[in-house]
Amino acid sequence: MSATKPLPESVLISESCLQNRIRELGTQISTDYENRELILLGVLRGSVLFFADLSRAIFGAQLTDAGREVQIRFEFVQLTSYHNSRKPSRVQLIHGGSDYLEQRHVLIVEDIVDTGHTLKFLSEYLRTLNPKTVKVCTLLDKPSQRQVPVAIDYIGFEIPDAFVVGYGLDYAQQYRNLPYIAVLDET
Repeated sequence: MSATKPLPESVLISESCLQNRIRELGTQISTDYENRELILLGVLRGSVLFFADLSRAIFGAQLTDAGREVQIRFEFVQLTSYHNSRKPSRVQLIHGGSDYLEQRHVLIVEDIVDTGHTLKFLSEYLRTLNPKTVKVCTLLDKPSQRQVPVAIDYIGFEIPDAFVVGYGLDYAQQYRNLPYIAVLDET
């Protein structure tokens, strides 16, 4: 390990706490989209672990209530705004969603919402694809950093103004594989 690589300072949200909350979100989403088709739109790369666990939690909620069924399709979009830095900059679309989003229920699955610029950019882009509905599910919400208003329908955790890594979130492509959310040391 390099001396210049920052280290996670402390665990902010434990693995068990993450999994419990994701199961709760899966149950709520399963209830809200009962007997409908839902497109889970994962925002790459940070949401991948959350996306996978959330999709399984939605399915798991259906198993506990046999009358509830949600047809799920997966789609992904890749955006970039951090460019290996701790501060977001201009949002860029790298890979966009499919044209089959038209007249479908879409749930954006995001790792973190801070300034709101990425979510605003993505929502405006999705409107051009004419979905039936667009809602947002984020694992982490950092409202203290909000610069543009955005609607978030499902929130895993509200967090303080700290740079966090783990469970898909990275710093310069590092720490995504941590099974928990940690605060990254500033040194």
